[in-house]
Amino acid sequence: MTVIPKFRRKQPVVRTGTMTVMEHLEELRHRIVMASIAILAGAVGGWFLYNRVISFMQHPYCQYVSSVPKGSQPIGGCKLIFTGLLDGMLVKIQIVFYLGCVLALPILLYQLWAFIVPGLHERERKMVVPFIASSVVLFAAGGAVAIITLPKALQFLLGFNNPSFASPLISVTQYVTFYVLVAIAFGVSFLFPVILVFLEIVGVLNSTQLRKVRRFAILGISIFAAVITPSSDPYTMLALMIPMVLFYEAAIIIGRLMKK
Repeated sequence: MTVIPKFRRKQPVVRTGTMTVMEHLEELRHRIVMASIAILAGAVGGWFLYNRVISFMQHPYCQYVSSVPKGSQPIGGCKLIFTGLLDGMLVKIQIVFYLGCVLALPILLYQLWAFIVPGLHERERKMVVPFIASSVVLFAAGGAVAIITLPKALQFLLGFNNPSFASPLISVTQYVTFYVLVAIAFGVSFLFPVILVFLEIVGVLNSTQLRKVRRFAILGISIFAAVITPSSDPYTMLALMIPMVLFYEAAIIIGRLMKK
């Protein structure tokens, strides 16, 4: 007797724009299961990369410490602390999960695209490779910019304190959470042009509309950059806002080219 695994569909589904509600739910379940398997597989690889990754994550903090005069450096220098018995284990699980999501990102994006494909035309379906490739590259670029600006952000946040009065003692849990939030904020924000171009492809927006609301868009981007950055320091905000404005202009140019 043949046993059909739960994560596989029992019968092929005709993936068209006229799928029923139950077929959409079945398709959604299938995509979620496949995405979960991809994250689990990525987490297995992330487990073996943990030591290298934690050293890489510590580097921006060490850069900040090296920029502080010796008499004013944090207690313990470049080393972070943990105060709970479970902190070390929980941080490792947290980082391994994040690594699983990062390593599985191409597959996650494909599952997202595959779910929305039934409602697209043939021309739009051919954009799957550019969509996934550009999303991965832009997300990685956003994370890189976040890491580059992180020492300045730490310097700004910790610089309010008088070093002769108190010295920072940062836990590894706080630092990892802050690091990941900044990286995710930049990575997701750098997907902004992909979303705009996709909306132009499906006909929701066009370059003319984007030009007309340019001023309001820049204002919205400024507010978004101020809200989404965990540190809210000017270095991080500008590092996020300027690329997003440039991406907005790039989406307008791409929209014009697609009309030709």
